[in-house]
Amino acid sequence: MDDHTVLYIEDNYHNRRLVRKILTAHGYQVLEAEDGISGLRMVHDLHPNLVLLDISLPGMDGIEVVGRLKRTPDVCNIPVVALTASAMVGDRERFLAAGCDDYLSKPVQARDLLDKIGGYLGTP
Repeated sequence: MDDHTVLYIEDNYHNRRLVRKILTAHGYQVLEAEDGISGLRMVHDLHPNLVLLDISLPGMDGIEVVGRLKRTPDVCNIPVVALTASAMVGDRERFLAAGCDDYLSKPVQARDLLDKIGGYLGTP
């Protein structure tokens, strides 16, 4: 795996497709998980360089996923960016308090996404 691998944990196919197109067009490798449980497993197995995490997921929500990741020594330093439609007052702070390193709201703008990912991983 190269130094620019992003795992996107998102249950909505169209959101995954959009983010994949944006990131791969700019040289990032994108892995995808449809739910929190498989996403958590992929982080442990593949050690991506960054995780984009939807908060509203089936089975295990993003808050639980990030909590588990941040409590696990071998993956706790992987940056986790919440990418979610939850944009109410206080949501950003709640996600950061839960363990996310950063936050982006949906609908995501390509430039904002690239700037955020680039800030963590640099440009491929």
